Parts: sequence; structure tokens; C-alpha cells
Amino acid sequence: MRIRKKKWAQPELDACDFFINNPKDMRGNWKSLFHSDNPIELEVGCGKGTFVGRKALQNPDINFIAVDIKSDMLGVARRNIVNIFSEENRECENIMLTAYNVDKIDEILSPEDNISRIYINFCNPWPRGKHNKRRLTHPTKLRLFKELLPRGGEIRFKTDNDELFEDSLEYFKECGFEITYITYDLHKSDIKDNIVTEHEKMFSDQGIPIKYLTAVLKEK
Repeated sequence: MRIRKKKWAQPELDACDFFINNPKDMRGNWKSLFHSDNPIELEVGCGKGTFVGRKALQNPDINFIAVDIKSDMLGVARRNIVNIFSEENRECENIMLTAYNVDKIDEILSPEDNISRIYINFCNPWPRGKHNKRRLTHPTKLRLFKELLPRGGEIRFKTDNDELFEDSLEYFKECGFEITYITYDLHKSDIKDNIVTEHEKMFSDQGIPIKYLTAVLKEK
């Protein structure tokens, strides 16, 4: 997603208690940033932050790390998260935001961080063949993600794009994941805890069904 330069974003992030400016320094030690030893879940490409904000609000017993490459986007995410928690008169204590290139996620996270679940929501489909490797579900990324997950850990993925979804089914299988849940129309499925993102509402309003899957890392 393209976003205009926001001069206020970085100063607000620098002053934010839940933004991490030096994520490489936290590799293997993210748990120390939270107020509890609760499980940690990760959203890659968190965009405007409404998904992770609402997810964290609804699940105070889970800690969340949200990563996006663009500080301008994370500035928007910070404001949205603060607003979401303020609506319930609560302080945000179970989210950490950071800016980093997901292609190098292993530079800021390690197996010792005990990530139990990863969310990939409406990533760029990169439809041209030569660009497929940029997809967040491509094996080049999944091999990085699987090193962060325990056996039985899972990735939850949703998209509007048919081609990306079908290709991703093969990507997950190729990388040692088992597809344990799949639907080609999320809003007509039996999923009860879905949080609708901005992209999701936009595509759904256009009549485009949302595709969703859960992929679990197989036991050796």
C-alpha cells in the first residue's frame, strides 16, 4: 500500500511507548518488553494497525508484535491503536510496533522469541511471475517464518486475490505446513473471531469473496 509522507509520523513513533526503534537489539528477547509471559503472536505487513489493535484489545492474554516496512504507515497504525484502546478506556500494553523489512525478519526475531502464530492479511499479490518471490506467502518468506514457529505453530492468511490464494496453498504445502482450515468465502464461513480490516471491507463491499486459511507447521 502506498502512503504519503507524514512528517509527524516518526516523531510520534519516537515518543511512543510501544514502538521499538532498534528491533535488531531485541532479537531473542522480545518477551522482556511486555508486562507478562503471555504467548506472542506476529502480524507481518500490519498496515494501518486496526487488525492488530482490535485483536490485542479482544485478547489481553496474548502479546502482539506488528511489523511494517514504512514508518509513515506505522504512524497511522499508532494513532489507530491508541484510539481503539481509548474507546475502552484501556492502555495498550500488549502490542509492540516496529519498522523493518519482512524479507529480513530473521534479523529481528529468532526461535527464542516463541512466536506461536503469524498473521498475513491482504498482502500485495505481485501477480507478475518475475515478482512472485515478493509475496509474503512465497516459500522464500515461509522458510523464514517457519524458523520462528514451534511445531504446531500456525499461520493465518486471508486475501481477496484468487491467484495468490491458489498459489499459496501450494507454497504452504511445499514448506511443510498442513492446511487445517480453508474457506473461499470467509464472511459466509463458521469463523467466529474474524476482524475485518480496511482492505477486507473494501473488497467485500465490491462483492469480492474473502479467501482464508489456517496453515499449521507439521511435526517432524
